[in-house]
Amino acid sequence: MVKELSVEEKLTIIQRNTQEIIGVEDLRKLLDGKKKPVAYLGTAITGKPHVGYFMWGLKVADLLKAGFQVKILLADLHGALDNTPWTLLEHKYDYYETIIPLMIQAMGVDTNELEFVKGSEFQLKPEYMFDVLQLSSYVSVHDAHKAASEVVKLGDNPRLSGLIYPLMQAMDEQYLGVDLQFGGTDQRKIMVLARENLPKLGYKERIELMFPLIPGLIGKKMSASNEKSKIDLMDDEKTVLEKLKGAECEEGNPENGVMAFCKFILLVIKGDKNEKFLIERPQKFGGNLVYSNYEELEKDFVAKKLHPLDLKNAVAKEISKILIPIHKSKAKLEKIRKLAYPEKLDEKTKL
Repeated sequence: MVKELSVEEKLTIIQRNTQEIIGVEDLRKLLDGKKKPVAYLGTAITGKPHVGYFMWGLKVADLLKAGFQVKILLADLHGALDNTPWTLLEHKYDYYETIIPLMIQAMGVDTNELEFVKGSEFQLKPEYMFDVLQLSSYVSVHDAHKAASEVVKLGDNPRLSGLIYPLMQAMDEQYLGVDLQFGGTDQRKIMVLARENLPKLGYKERIELMFPLIPGLIGKKMSASNEKSKIDLMDDEKTVLEKLKGAECEEGNPENGVMAFCKFILLVIKGDKNEKFLIERPQKFGGNLVYSNYEELEKDFVAKKLHPLDLKNAVAKEISKILIPIHKSKAKLEKIRKLAYPEKLDEKTKL
């Protein structure tokens, strides 16, 4: 018989690798008073999913362990509001619908415990859109712009669609029937907008949970639009190694995307499986290194006992190992991907 976790044990699991929770006391009361609370994460169908998505995959696992029902919103309309061409929308949805469950499964999470929801299936209903219009009468253009600024590609001449985006994300909390929304720290302003404005329509404010964003291999952000900054879920072993070798990783300085990946993803996955992180090196360079946790790894890296190239080679090997289950469906995924991300867009598709 599985032992029932206490509220504090559940909180400890939920708070792992979490940067901020707005409404911690509300969360404690929720865990104490509701047997099966509901959480959701939304992912807009825009760029190609990459290994940075593992960050929220781990948080899905944590919330499931803590007794939550978890919904994954595949936000097709949000993708369009963030400049995905409408003509490619259904193809991109097909790609996300296929690869996201595979990604979560590759991390050892049982997707049978998850509910995947297509945004347009409920967001086009009259009552939903009526509430979005109501919400628009409470939210200023300034506040909508500020909320969207870290999530939507607004540019110098923002389109109105980018300002609708945060209003719909706020309303999703109500229509998905959730107690908690979770996402990266870039979502914070939208989450605050939801907490401040949903009560004006008579709806309750939700708990908002944010996890850190993994820096890119090159630059500060792991971007779906910059191929060199991230490892695509479809990258083969050779490509993964090439990208890691080209990553920014100054000797002795742990402030980079490679070390962040180790801290928030790789060593967490290893720890959950009771495995150690092996870094293979020739005897002439000191032989193999084995790490049980990130703290040991960072200590050696800062002391320059671990060279960046040896670290990169080991991380590349581990990433390729995680991607194996996804690549078993490579033929199917490549077929869908070609339709979702054509090499050239005609003028009609660009609209």
